[in-house]
Amino acid sequence: MPATFTHSPAETERKEPGIGGKPPVARRPTGGGGGGGDDDSNPERHGPRELLHRIRFFVLSALAADMLFFAVLVLFFFARQTGLRMDPHSHHFSLDWRPVLLPPILFLNTALLLLSTLTMEVARQSIFREMDVLEEWLGLGSPALRRTQPWVAATLALGSLFLAGQWLAWKQLSAQGFAFNHWSTPASYFFYLITGLHAAHLVLGIAALLACLVLVRGFRRVDYRQIAVDTAGWYWHAMSLVWLALLAVLVFGQ
Repeated sequence: MPATFTHSPAETERKEPGIGGKPPVARRPTGGGGGGGDDDSNPERHGPRELLHRIRFFVLSALAADMLFFAVLVLFFFARQTGLRMDPHSHHFSLDWRPVLLPPILFLNTALLLLSTLTMEVARQSIFREMDVLEEWLGLGSPALRRTQPWVAATLALGSLFLAGQWLAWKQLSAQGFAFNHWSTPASYFFYLITGLHAAHLVLGIAALLACLVLVRGFRRVDYRQIAVDTAGWYWHAMSLVWLALLAVLVFGQ
């Protein structure tokens, strides 16, 4: 009968928290006074977005250091133009810098590289399309992968054509009498040095694109695919900007 009970279950739980009942709300554990629950309150810190931001920061920092290297190379380019040579007969000093007539194919190569930058950006945007990514997360297919791969392959093809065009430019310049010789033609020496170092960096970009094509199919997680394409994309864009700056130096800086 109800009249014979002296305490309700709720009252017993409040008065005797140590005997089988739940503790009072004020005495429940809080994770060390609130200092140890930061990771639980911010799960994004270790999520895919945070991983993408960390890798992107590392890549952009490395690219900034690389661009500083090219800037120092350009400074040497301008400093070398003031070099003097003494005529053994008259014993007079004169400037030994002879400007190089740039092969016209360089401008075609530049157009190919700019087009490859566009295709790479389309690939980077495609891997981040929200609806396609959502379908992949739900296991409904791989629409983002199907959209991205052709654009990465197009970037790879255009980058390879750019390198082939650079090789033709070197052959044409050598045929004009501007060989890779620092003492006879300093201008041609710097032309080969500047374009050659950029081509070496672009070879690394080609390798990154090849790895990207393999990894996006090998990775099962969508966020890993996004990181692979995003990293290759930022590197490719940086090398395109470097080439535009170097070409401007070669055209207007002699």
